[in-house]
Amino acid sequence: MEHQLIYRFDLARIQGNGDVHCPKCGVTLSPDDETEDNYCILEAKVRDNNLNEIIIQCQRCRTVIRLTGFSLLKNVDS
Repeated sequence: MEHQLIYRFDLARIQGNGDVHCPKCGVTLSPDDETEDNYCILEAKVRDNNLNEIIIQCQRCRTVIRLTGFSLLKNVDS
């Protein structure tokens, strides 16, 4: 069985508009991209009615990335 490395990005530590780059192939993964050309959402985890984590997969190289740090979004909307 092949082991797949899962990368993690804490959005609270990323400056800018939320774009991240795939750590394996470098493609830009933007939250504004609704086409699923660059990534697809594998799972969204919600805790206490708040988004806690999103697990995405790069469409180019199939790398799995966990996005955390959504607590900042809750504070901005308040």
